[in-house]
Amino acid sequence: MSHRTPSPSAAPAASTAPSTAIVSWTDPRREAAFVAWLGRLSSEHDLVPASLRPASADASFRRYLRVDVQTGAGLASRIIMDAPPEQEDSAPFVHVAGVMAAAGLNVPQVLDWDPAQGFMLLSDLGSQTMMDVIDPQDASANHALYLNAVDALLAWQLASKPGVLPNCDEALLRRELGLFPDWYVQQHRGVVLDSKMLATLEDAFSKIVTDNLRAPSVFVHCDFMPRNLMLPASGMATTQMGILDFQDATYGPITYDIASLMRDAFLSWEEDFVLDITIRYWEKARKAGLPVGDDFGEFYRAVEWMGLQRHLRIAGVFARLTLRDGKPRYLADAPRFIGYIRSTAARYRELKPLLRLVDQVEGIQAATGFAFGRV
Repeated sequence: MSHRTPSPSAAPAASTAPSTAIVSWTDPRREAAFVAWLGRLSSEHDLVPASLRPASADASFRRYLRVDVQTGAGLASRIIMDAPPEQEDSAPFVHVAGVMAAAGLNVPQVLDWDPAQGFMLLSDLGSQTMMDVIDPQDASANHALYLNAVDALLAWQLASKPGVLPNCDEALLRRELGLFPDWYVQQHRGVVLDSKMLATLEDAFSKIVTDNLRAPSVFVHCDFMPRNLMLPASGMATTQMGILDFQDATYGPITYDIASLMRDAFLSWEEDFVLDITIRYWEKARKAGLPVGDDFGEFYRAVEWMGLQRHLRIAGVFARLTLRDGKPRYLADAPRFIGYIRSTAARYRELKPLLRLVDQVEGIQAATGFAFGRV
């Protein structure tokens, strides 16, 4: 969920029906249900149906629309989630939104939800993501942005309680890792895995999962990265960064979200910047009483191994999005994931067999070293 479409400078004229010329539907019955739902909400929430327009889509079957609302101070806007219930379960989104709001985080407020139809009306956090304003050429220019994100992450982790969110356990981590051989290696790369390669993967996956689960558990967003963080819109009461795409949140390794933030699926930084922000996170977390340990070297190693699990999973997910769901743009970032995977595997002796396997899959000649930096 990423509200990346800017609001138009002028609002459309009011009408009693949404603008189907702008928002397309493949199912006439779903369109009719939506029109009826929106019509019911329009008077209650002062919506302007004719202003309906796309806001964004994401890697799932969900899409987001923006609609204007007439307030005493003028026009504002709301976000509508369109999530077909046969393909998307919106209940986790509603649950996690409540958990985050109770923790004082800046998240969309659920104003109305039709579980049977999968339509949801949300408050609008704005149209400018952290990614929109990042300067990819000058890491230091983004220092304040990343520290703002760190503060939001710390607030989320400090609210942690067991039994509130699903556990990120061994079964989940292994299921995610299985996407790499199934979808990336075999389906995307067309490599048939022999018994030796399968044994190498099993050994590496066992080491990775064991290492990941050594970390203490906290609330985990599971996709805490600049595309899912919103800059506060002008006029908002808070200066806290907004948080989106939290429906997959779990209770799991404290290393997960900082790994997601600093080893982004869509953006790479040199290691000195990654270290700088990670150290500052660790220092703040330790001061706040979060269980990050007293040895930064050990913590950073755990972050790297957590990032390795995440990027093996993402490589598989993005291959599946291309091959199964017809969304090829995601695989354009595959070299970044492979770079992350290779850099971590090259750094640790026990992961060298995984590095050789990845090199074999990618057709890469063995090298004497591999730099962390940009890929």
